[in-house]
Amino acid sequence: MRARSPLLLLVLAAAAFAVGLWHLFRLRFEAGDVYPPYSSLRADPVGTMAFYESLARLPGVTVSRDFSEGNRLPQPVGTTYLHLAARSYDWEQLPEALFREIEAFVLRGGRLVVAFHPEAVVPAGFLSPGGAAKPSPAKGAPSGKKRKTTSLPEGSEKWVSLNERWGVTLGHVPLDAGPNESYAPVWVHNRKEPALPSRLPWHSGLVFTNLQPGWTTFYARGNHAVLVEKRLGAGSIVFVSDAYFFSNEALLREPRAPLLAWLVGPAKTIVFDEAHFGIVEKTGVATLLRKYRLEWLLAGVLVVAGLFVWKNSTSLAPPQAPPVDRNYVTGRDAAAGFINLLRRSVAPADLLRVCFEKWTESLGAGAPVPIRKVDQAQALVEAELARPRRLRNPVRVYREICAVLKSGRG
Repeated sequence: MRARSPLLLLVLAAAAFAVGLWHLFRLRFEAGDVYPPYSSLRADPVGTMAFYESLARLPGVTVSRDFSEGNRLPQPVGTTYLHLAARSYDWEQLPEALFREIEAFVLRGGRLVVAFHPEAVVPAGFLSPGGAAKPSPAKGAPSGKKRKTTSLPEGSEKWVSLNERWGVTLGHVPLDAGPNESYAPVWVHNRKEPALPSRLPWHSGLVFTNLQPGWTTFYARGNHAVLVEKRLGAGSIVFVSDAYFFSNEALLREPRAPLLAWLVGPAKTIVFDEAHFGIVEKTGVATLLRKYRLEWLLAGVLVVAGLFVWKNSTSLAPPQAPPVDRNYVTGRDAAAGFINLLRRSVAPADLLRVCFEKWTESLGAGAPVPIRKVDQAQALVEAELARPRRLRNPVRVYREICAVLKSGRG
């Protein structure tokens, strides 16, 4: 019992460590702080899980997350696609192919809602309308799903600005700094929809300027629009410069249910874009197993593999007792085998003659031996073979030949 105590303690310590590690990961993923801000997988104040789960509880409404790697939008009919916490420098200019993908989604009845990350001041990496042709995100900033994937070589893709394609420009009117390095929100006023609140506190300095015909301003900060909509075909595009209203903190402190309902629209399918946060699902064997519910097949394969290993390592039949009388030959080394072979194939009377013949055949392969010594050895062998068999002594002749060969060279 004492010998097993250290092993038992080691097993218990390993189990306690595994349980503690699992509990730590569970707490982290439940809070969601491992995910970027405004992700629907995040349950802390800066996440949007509360909004996601609230929509999922509505009858007849289907809510999902988009983890796909490619720049492909879902089926547009009756679908609202929420792209939350977008960065302004990611949307100043986009590939022309991506514009066509978005427009095809909207024209067929989809509703695209782009809510920008609250930007109190001009962010690093933001370009003015007269800046370079291709914007560069700030270091460490998410690149955005709508720009990150391309099959074209670098430099061969045509980039188009928002102003050129859709007639809208992103600008900034910074917020006033408050105490403790914070920024005080400003009030924006309703310009269009009576069913929406007459004014709202706004937590972002991002504004939309140079609006071309086709855009409708719903909320504005003075003369600068902050919530606009553009209708294309059967669908619409909505730009919101402040994504704070989607967050868990906003739903707790200052819920704006009418505004959120208007932003989602009458769609019955709502998709949250998670891929632009870098949360993508790569298609692999494990993904296919989950998709087609083949987990039990994998478990069955593991069981069969375990039984195969067990079968080849342990016999189910009891071991048989060894036979009492076993006729076997003990092992011998190579020298003993050679001697046994000579005894079976060479007669004792012919041993001296056979050995001399084999020696003379091998003279050219080794060190040269004077012919005089070879003749002396041959004379000794012939003299011994001339004697009667009962008087022959091969061992004595062998020693005499060795003495002749070891004598001085001559």
